[in-house]
This record gives sequence, structure tokens and C-alpha cells, in this order.
Amino acid sequence: MGEKEQEKKIIVDEDWKSQAQREKETLTSEQKVQHEEGQEEEASSLPPADLSALVSMLATQAMFSLGLIHEKGSEPPKPDFTMAKFNIDMLDVIAEKTKGNLTEEEDSLLQGTLAQLRMAFVQMAG
Repeated sequence: MGEKEQEKKIIVDEDWKSQAQREKETLTSEQKVQHEEGQEEEASSLPPADLSALVSMLATQAMFSLGLIHEKGSEPPKPDFTMAKFNIDMLDVIAEKTKGNLTEEEDSLLQGTLAQLRMAFVQMAG
């Protein structure tokens, strides 16, 4: 009987190892799925990549450089006119290179943003 008990233990032990391996594989595959779903959720939470997002991004950088945007409760930073001008010029390049290829809405957004940023730049610099 001693041999049968030892044999059973080996079988039980092997079954346990197999079960543990299957569970590990299941968890790994579930984690991969969750990770991929998380990346999809992150990507879907971003705004669409379009001209308005690009204009907004460059305008925000220009306003930050002018000191118009800063962390709540903190002192506004000293304006960096060189960087602000660079971002405004980048928007101007986009306006020049896309002339005649924009919808009326896109053109209005771009021209309006440029006008506001230029006005803010002159007020801040003057």
C-alpha cells in the first residue's frame, strides 16, 4: 500500500502543477486583454487628430509662453516672447500652407486664433 499512496501523491502533485500552469496562462491572457482594452480606452479618450486639435495645441503653447495660462494658485511665469512668437509663427505657417484647402469652419478657427494670439502678444510685449 505504501507504493500506491506514493504513486497517488505524484499524480496529485502533477495534476496540481498542471492546474497551476493553466491558471497562470489564463491570468496572463486575461491581463493581456485588460491591458489592450485599457490602451483602447486611452486612445478613445483622446480628441480626434484634426486641424482644430493642432491649432488648439499650438495656441495653448503660445498662451502658456505669454504667461496667460499657469497652474492654479501659482504665480504666472515670466513671459517667454521668443517661444510665444515661435508658436504663433507655426500657426501662421499652417495657415499659409493650407490656404484654399480648409473648410470655412477650419479657416475661421485658424484666422480667429491667430488674431487673438497676435493681439495678446502685442498687449503683453508692449
